[in-house]
Amino acid sequence: MATVLSVSGSPSASSRTGRLLRHLDQRLAAQGHEVIPLDVRTVPADALLGADFRHPAVVEATELFARADGVVVGTPVYKASYSGVLKALLDLLPQYALAGKTVLPLATGGSTAHVLAIDYALRPVLNSMGATHIVQGWFTLDKDITVREDGSVTVAPATAEALDQVVDQFATALHRIPLLAAAG
Repeated sequence: MATVLSVSGSPSASSRTGRLLRHLDQRLAAQGHEVIPLDVRTVPADALLGADFRHPAVVEATELFARADGVVVGTPVYKASYSGVLKALLDLLPQYALAGKTVLPLATGGSTAHVLAIDYALRPVLNSMGATHIVQGWFTLDKDITVREDGSVTVAPATAEALDQVVDQFATALHRIPLLAAAG
């Protein structure tokens, strides 16, 4: 099976975005994929903002991207775009860090006014980084994500069904990339 890097671009430790990603990671792991979580907020701010390409945490993140067959990128939407902390990390990765990879973009936000942030803000950056295939992304309203006292997540039924579909499409696309590479 594939190795999936699951990247949370939220600056908050209690983020619904991060918790939703970890929830979706479980679905991918149950399908037999190796899932590696990466919370960008754990990369030291001085390394991100100082563009320290040699910082051990930046080197490690770069290696995780290189190792992955697929990448799930989740971000809260701020001012109609993806988070600044995610932007800072993406800026430090090699230009074609996503070459040969299948990518699933996900976003969360408080209003449907931000639903196009995936297609107009995040997707162009992922494409410019050489992603072989960017599957259909999904925007989830914050109100559809409930965090229980134990930290687990419940997703509103209609949203959960849609998320299951996009995650399954991503998983199916992961299997196609090696076939495309072998044919080329």
